[in-house]
This record gives sequence, structure tokens and C-alpha cells, in this order.
Amino acid sequence: MTSTNDRVVPPAARRRRRPTKTGVVLSEELIVETALRLLKEHGADALTVRRLGLALGADPSALYRYFRDTDDLLLAIADELIGRTLRDWRPTGDWRADLRDLGLRVHSGSLAHPQAAVLSSYRVTGRAHEIQAVETILGVLRGAGFPDAEAVRIYHAFVDQALAFAALDAASAALPPAARDAEAGVWRAMYARLPADSHPNIAATARHLVHDMRRSAYPTALDMLLGAAAARLAEITGGERAAGSGHGGGRAPETGPADGRAAGSGPHPPGPSH
Repeated sequence: MTSTNDRVVPPAARRRRRPTKTGVVLSEELIVETALRLLKEHGADALTVRRLGLALGADPSALYRYFRDTDDLLLAIADELIGRTLRDWRPTGDWRADLRDLGLRVHSGSLAHPQAAVLSSYRVTGRAHEIQAVETILGVLRGAGFPDAEAVRIYHAFVDQALAFAALDAASAALPPAARDAEAGVWRAMYARLPADSHPNIAATARHLVHDMRRSAYPTALDMLLGAAAARLAEITGGERAAGSGHGGGRAPETGPADGRAAGSGPHPPGPSH
């Protein structure tokens, strides 16, 4: 798509009065859902106006009523993935458990749509779900007792770590099965056979490498990050709140709304931080 900012129609005026050739009424939500399906089935090359128009049974030019260009659509896709992360998430009051659960949801959501995650995980959308995520995570951290500056630093590390692993593991998941199997085989065929006289450390740990390197390191990295955050909180509060729940300078949202409204005031699961 070419940039055509002036073509985008305000939300209230976007809805088609007549169904498309396939009997559907276009909407931003339907276009995003169709784009996610095309990406999952056919990869990044499927994200074109022509392919979307064919899938929707609509004139490709009609898509410009909803999105300025494919980059605008990509931001909407990124925001939808974030929204799906928060949709069923609810805080328990235990800040460490809540952030762990949220981080794992971000990761699994990316693996459910690996092609889309690879294209969008590094983007800042500024859209409703992303705003909700920023508000929610900062609320959890401030509610735990982290001062504002510390809350932002930990938010930054938490989000970047989640999105980095999401992109890494989604890229691996998006590989053809044969390529994934070949990479896994390298640990058995190469590393497990290296001699101890030249590679003593690899030889000593080879069976663990073969077993562990097939899996994502994200849960381990996430636990390490949250452990470090808990230790920092203990320094700040004298150990009163490091392990679990408690409310401090801020208040964690009681629910994780799915309708785009803030849980206290904001939208979206962990979005990019820079």
C-alpha cells in the first residue's frame, strides 16, 4: 500500500452499507483477523492489499478506508496480539505471580501467531491495547511498592525481555518443520560428539545441552528477572513486600479489560518500551 493518510475514513463512517461479494460487512476487526489468518497460513508475503481483498471478497481499494497502508495494518495486528494477551488475564494481588503469568501469556500468544509476531514484536503501536498493557504493568509494579523510577526500569526490562524472546522463539516456530528439526539435530550430531580433550565444558554438559536447548529459555529468564526485581524491592522496603502482594505508591488494576478501556486507565498487554 502507498501512504494515503487522507483516504482513511473516521471510525464512525467506515462501515460498509453493503456486504462484500462474499456477504460480509467490512470492519477493522475483520480485516485484522483475516490478515492474521493469511500470515499464519502463507507467511509475510501474504500481507498485501491484493491478497487481503481476495480473502475478504472486497475491492482492495476499500481497505484504505480503514488503514493508511500496510504498516498501519501491521500496527493494528500488533495491538490485537497484545489485546489477546490481556483478554483473560486477571491480577491476583501477588505482583510476582501476576507478572510471570502475564509474561508467559505474551510468549504463548506470539507462538500462536509466529509470522505476525516476527513482523510486529518490535513495534510501538500507541493503540488502545498497548496503552492498556503499559498502564496495567506499571499498576502492578507501583502497587507492589516500587517507586516510580524503579517501576519504569523494571517495566522496561520486563517488556523488552518478553518481546525479545517472543520474536526469537516465534522466528524459530515460523521455520519450516524440516529446518527446525535440522537445527535441533545439530546439538545431537555436533555438540554431543565433541571430545572432552578439546572441549571439556561442552563434553561435560552435552546431555543437558541436547535436552535443554530444544526448549525456550524464556521461563527461566523471566524467573531470573522477577527474582532480581524482588531482591531490589526488598532493598527498598526492608523485605516487607519482596515476595508477594501488597499495595504501595500505585494500585494494580482489579481486572484486565478486554474491551480496549483502561484497567484504571490504559490499553494493551506489554507493548514495546522504546
